[in-house]
Amino acid sequence: MEVTIGKAKLSIVQGDISQISVDVIVNSANDKLWMGSGVAGAIKKAGGEEIELEAMKKGPIPIGDVVLTEAGNLPAKKVIHAVVMGQDLQTNAEYIRKAVKNTIKAADSIPAESLAMPAFGTGIGHFPAEECSEIMVEEAVEGLLNAANLRRLNIILKDPGIYEIFKHALEAKFSHK
Repeated sequence: MEVTIGKAKLSIVQGDISQISVDVIVNSANDKLWMGSGVAGAIKKAGGEEIELEAMKKGPIPIGDVVLTEAGNLPAKKVIHAVVMGQDLQTNAEYIRKAVKNTIKAADSIPAESLAMPAFGTGIGHFPAEECSEIMVEEAVEGLLNAANLRRLNIILKDPGIYEIFKHALEAKFSHK
């Protein structure tokens, strides 16, 4: 599903973020920036350990903040590591909201034209996908309205159930307009 936001497009896509050809992909990270399983593991496996090593040299960073690294062997040009949890691997709405805002600002300032993000904190962070989808769609719309360079934001979801939840959140946001 895709909607137009100002000069940009926001899409909900089912797929593997590590295989997406965009300017920047996002890793949902912990504050020390080590890459374990889930999206981080897929990015490290596809792109190479150098992504994790470069990220870890820039950490630890506060929850909600982001760091930029090269993308190794990925089809993307750069990786933004958005910190949504600490070492306890727990997250909340405030952390997710701040990480999404900072991710979009960072991508826009590179400047990047295309960005792909996963669902933040719904895997190892056990954050409810319904609430995450509402936060991420809301912040994506706001971020794209204020972006100078970003023209495409794809939220890439591997899990079919989470994809449906995000698709519904985007439909719900735009069905009233």
